[in-house]
Amino acid sequence: MAKFNEIDTSMIYYRLWRDRPDIATAAPRTDLKTGDFENVAFEASSDWQENAFGIREPAGSEIVAPQDIDVVIVPLLCFDRAGHRVGYGKGMYDRFLAKCRPDCVKAGVSLFPPVDTIDDITSSDVALDMCITPDMAYRF
Repeated sequence: MAKFNEIDTSMIYYRLWRDRPDIATAAPRTDLKTGDFENVAFEASSDWQENAFGIREPAGSEIVAPQDIDVVIVPLLCFDRAGHRVGYGKGMYDRFLAKCRPDCVKAGVSLFPPVDTIDDITSSDVALDMCITPDMAYRF
């Protein structure tokens, strides 16, 4: 969501489609009633729709199970040097990431460098494995 300083991830999947067409891609579609999301397969020719928050989501019907995902790219607002992150406070990514395999790479993308610490971490928060900013890649 550019209007909230969240990074646009579209160049990542455009590059994957060009250089690695063997890699399948999926994007979240939010259930605004439950606050959860499901991942929908998409490709260059897929249709998109805008949800009530103005977020573009794939309109397809092929759902990808969390256990079948190898890498999750998490756009975020803020992260700390331990890999904790801050989004919009609804816990959607935390609930989803908790369903992924332990070896699934959780890679954040941010426009900003890390802060030293985020203090309000809870037991349900899922930390990142890495985060990429315009200037550096961080591993946790």
